[in-house]
Amino acid sequence: MFRLTEYMQQLVTPTPVRNRGSNGAVKPVVIWNMTRRCNLKCRHCYTVSADVDFPGELSAAQAMETLDDLGRFAIPALILSGGEPLDRRDLFEVAARARQLVRVLALSTNGTKIHGETADRVAGTGFDYVGISIDGIGATNDWFRGVEGAFADALRGVRALKARGVKVGLRFTLTEGNHRHLPDLLKLCDDEGVDKFYLSHLVYAGRGDKNRGEDAAHLRTRRALDLLLERAWDAVSGGAPLDIVTGNNDADAGYFLHWAQERFDAGKIANLRQHLAAWGGNSSGLGVANIDFLGDVHPDTYWSDYTVGNVKTTPFSQLWTGSDRMLALLRTRPRPLKGRCGACSLREICGGNTRIRALQLTGDPWAEDPACYLDNAEIGIEDAERLEITPFRGKRHDPAHKFF
Repeated sequence: MFRLTEYMQQLVTPTPVRNRGSNGAVKPVVIWNMTRRCNLKCRHCYTVSADVDFPGELSAAQAMETLDDLGRFAIPALILSGGEPLDRRDLFEVAARARQLVRVLALSTNGTKIHGETADRVAGTGFDYVGISIDGIGATNDWFRGVEGAFADALRGVRALKARGVKVGLRFTLTEGNHRHLPDLLKLCDDEGVDKFYLSHLVYAGRGDKNRGEDAAHLRTRRALDLLLERAWDAVSGGAPLDIVTGNNDADAGYFLHWAQERFDAGKIANLRQHLAAWGGNSSGLGVANIDFLGDVHPDTYWSDYTVGNVKTTPFSQLWTGSDRMLALLRTRPRPLKGRCGACSLREICGGNTRIRALQLTGDPWAEDPACYLDNAEIGIEDAERLEITPFRGKRHDPAHKFF
């Protein structure tokens, strides 16, 4: 996750750089898919969820044992996700226990079920943040999410939580089909008093892989970032507050750095670059981890084809600090990147971007990320041709492919 507003603030009030550490010393933010059940049918769903019960879900006792382990391991944050997490029957019992054990607790939901007593319970749990996914205004969101009325119900959820004093964010996945709605969604944030806006780039996993042809073209992505940069600068310059973050395309940090270089002096740019390098970009297998609804542990939420182990048999803390070879490679700096990513002068900032996209298209997790939208000159490759890449329709890799 790239915290745009946070790093934009460095251009206004520079602060000393704090390194986040390396290798197993970093405790990850854990994204836990509590269930695969969901009442929507989103075109980009990485878990391929549906409105049915899936076998093998962690039991209540197993969930509590895992929570206790996460608490002892002192993870910095836990995000309860799905499917739709509110479709898990004991979600609030799990969340209440998690609230006692972790410093930061968040809920990632489609928001359609948050009203009345459910809204009261969400507010009463004490989540630090609730992210609600909206992928366009009105009918566009409903088409994207596969259920008529989903936009109205999600907006009702936003309003219910804001009325109860809960910090709320909107989550938006940028595609060719909804990019025109970005200005309206930012306006919606301002109109509704939303605290945070999260723009996610499409990742080729689950139905997001099936519909990868809908990914935003590179020029479209650049224009979206231009708009976010303008809004973030307004926020840190005394305008209406809005915390803007992006995810799943760490080239955003490089694009921001170039934006800043055109506007600020060398001293501020040097400090900003040091901060971005300390952050380090893509954190799969290092600063972020995933536990899926079966209890399988993955380097991130999109890498379902690679499993480190299962919390039903081995505690998460042991799996994360063990000798898994893929985790070791993901934690290597610099990573063993190839192609444009390997030659990139900004790789210390973006960390090689999102490895799962390279894997899905080539079968090689270290190939270049095809969704990098910076041109060759911007990444320090001045002697090579750079062509605009249209949405990607190559065949999916064989999940039986051996990584090593």
